[in-house]
Amino acid sequence: MTIFIDADGCPVVDLTLKIARELGIPVLLICDTSHRFEREGAQTITVSKGADSADFALVNRVVPGDVVVTQDYGLAAMCLAKRALPLNQDGMVYTNENIDALLLFRHTARKIRNAGGRLKGNAKRDRAVQDKAFADALRKILLGA
Repeated sequence: MTIFIDADGCPVVDLTLKIARELGIPVLLICDTSHRFEREGAQTITVSKGADSADFALVNRVVPGDVVVTQDYGLAAMCLAKRALPLNQDGMVYTNENIDALLLFRHTARKIRNAGGRLKGNAKRDRAVQDKAFADALRKILLGA
């Protein structure tokens, strides 16, 4: 098992590394050239900047049972298709049961924005609450509980 992190804009990189280190699980950070990451305890793969280049680099490396930390619904869907275990930065586990609704929401929101509409943005991330939810979900996945 490897933990893959879609590192572009991910607020839980350091928390994920801490938990992975505790459990002895390797971590691979994937980012493009506009978001360079180097962290002790993780291998970093930097890919060319381009639409979804980091996502495709990640999904091409993931195998069944790997954990993927991402906030990207499209990447999560591709990882589910490869039988990986995608997890949102706020602790939501992506599943075959919830991914279709998430993708539909993303599609609908894009249509509204493209038509000139406005949507209320997400609430500001409450780091203490959401980091705890993420850590609990990650440990549960990694420990098979």
